[in-house]
Amino acid sequence: MCTAVPVKILDIGDGPMPMGHVSHNGRVVSCCFAYVPEAQVGDYVVIQNGFAIDLLDEESAAASLAAFAEVTAVDTVSST
Repeated sequence: MCTAVPVKILDIGDGPMPMGHVSHNGRVVSCCFAYVPEAQVGDYVVIQNGFAIDLLDEESAAASLAAFAEVTAVDTVSST
């Protein structure tokens, strides 16, 4: 199963296949923004397999990240 993760855009380059960087759990990750040309620095996007695939508003991104944190906490507790 693949899980798409919400991340915050740090920078975006130009061109038909614009590459840029996003912040994922405090780590900087490269991705392609070709599928979301309307994305701007500071926006939240969902990435999968190195591509930004959808824009999220800040509220939706926060809710998704909270849900991921909750699931991670449950998995940590249940595996011990």
